[in-house]
Amino acid sequence: MKALLLKRLLQLITVVWGVGTLTFVLMRSLPGDMAYRIAASRYGQDNVNSDAAALVREELGLNQHPLEAYWHWLTDLLQFNLGNSMVSGLPVIESVQHMLGHSMLLAFAGLMVSILIAIPLGLLSAWRGNPLDSVLMGLSSAIRAMPVFVIGVLFVLLFALHLGWFPVAGYGTFAHLVLPAVTLALSLAAVSNRVVRDSAKQTFRAAFYQFSKVKGLSTWQTFQRHGVRNIAVPVVAFFGIQLVSMIEGIVMIESLFSWPGIGHGLAHAIFARDIPVIQGAALAMGVVFVLLNTLVDLLCLWIDPRGVEQ
Repeated sequence: MKALLLKRLLQLITVVWGVGTLTFVLMRSLPGDMAYRIAASRYGQDNVNSDAAALVREELGLNQHPLEAYWHWLTDLLQFNLGNSMVSGLPVIESVQHMLGHSMLLAFAGLMVSILIAIPLGLLSAWRGNPLDSVLMGLSSAIRAMPVFVIGVLFVLLFALHLGWFPVAGYGTFAHLVLPAVTLALSLAAVSNRVVRDSAKQTFRAAFYQFSKVKGLSTWQTFQRHGVRNIAVPVVAFFGIQLVSMIEGIVMIESLFSWPGIGHGLAHAIFARDIPVIQGAALAMGVVFVLLNTLVDLLCLWIDPRGVEQ
């Protein structure tokens, strides 16, 4: 347990430094005048000229040498200071906390809905076999082949514009959460239900599972005592791997549905060349990814304590 936590701590430090450094280098490497883009975001595209860009460049220190700017960023990071937004002037930590809260709400809702879809369908597919298995697997493959934003657009066209059941985009009510959460859930469930199905099939065919029926246990007792934990370990481990798809999906879904989360804020910050916000958002997603993977590892050890010895 201590080795696992120490390993994750080292991974967290590496991710924070690596993501921050890579973001810094990439944003500084983009073509165009950064000061002009920031001035356009502040004052409007029609009100920007070379004098306004020069003032922004001087105010924000954009004429510093890249190594000097990187050193200042690194020393601020060691003091847990993410700086202020170049556009709004607000502390980055406050903006990231606000956006991260909305993203966590969307991610949690999408994950819960995907679990409600994937686990029953995966177990049913493993238990019933063909032809239901083939139909569900074909449907899963078709959904997985579509990018998540395509699923979102189809939902908007059908449920928002055609039927008028839900708002097209925005935030504020439960109805605004439904379409983005279901879009994210379907993209996740299209893969995770196959993992549930494969894990369940392997467990149902195992000798220990068949022997428990010979002992006289009912189907439900056999599943409860010998099936749940053995099926759960690879499924929970896969959810840790699927966090990458979840983060990727959240960025696109938030932009599509104008959800005020960290992906939506990151997209706007990139267009505005707001480097502190970009770095803060990227760091937040990296930290959340490591923490959630640690939680998944601990959950797997709780389900199967034999993993501690491995």
